[in-house]
Amino acid sequence: MSQRTPRISALATLLLVMAGVSSQADEIFTVRIENVSAKDALKLSNGKTEPVGVAPVLYLIHTNRAPLFTSGEPDRGKGLEALAEDGPTGPLEKSLKGQPGIVHVGSTDTPVGARSPGDIWPGDAFEFKVSAKPGERLTIAAMFVQSNDLFYAPREEGMFDATGKPAAGDVTSQILLWDAGTEVNEEPGLGPNQAPLQAAPNTGPAEHGVVRPIGEVKDGFHYPSVAEVLRVTITPGVTAKP
Repeated sequence: MSQRTPRISALATLLLVMAGVSSQADEIFTVRIENVSAKDALKLSNGKTEPVGVAPVLYLIHTNRAPLFTSGEPDRGKGLEALAEDGPTGPLEKSLKGQPGIVHVGSTDTPVGARSPGDIWPGDAFEFKVSAKPGERLTIAAMFVQSNDLFYAPREEGMFDATGKPAAGDVTSQILLWDAGTEVNEEPGLGPNQAPLQAAPNTGPAEHGVVRPIGEVKDGFHYPSVAEVLRVTITPGVTAKP
């Protein structure tokens, strides 16, 4: 395990004090990502409807501020484009391992109760466990399936930082829908260059844009709010010995 930072955030300290444990101990957290969307969440221009899918999840514990992207800047070319456009977590996971500020990186690709990997659709969930110390942060990232290059993630600095309340319980409000700026957007659910409809990965026209929240993008399309699609909860569990 990599060297831990000695800086202790007030948030993480509060979380551990509430659990009645040493502020220097690792704590194990269960993270659950549920697809709570309606089966007709996407209202298409052709009069039909489609459900929203969420691709497998990349997760990392980190001490650096912006491990995946910087809002307002172009994608770094380290694998986020592949995750946002086509769903695979592997390229980004591989590029992050062993990098400064990265404590742990992993992914989950099998929905709870499923026998094989896949996306989560309405009623499905991903779940995984991570351990973290005070001062360490959690970031997750997963593709909004019916899009060209959209993904769910917290703000670039991640969670478990000093937000004024413990990073536990329902943290859905800390998750945003981001546009990676790597492929031109098409109508969600109908775009021929979106993963469910395209003939091959990475086939849409390049956008040469920047990573930014979808609320800042004026593409003329409607996207369900994060809370209409996801519920993300973090449950503190047992505490490991320091």
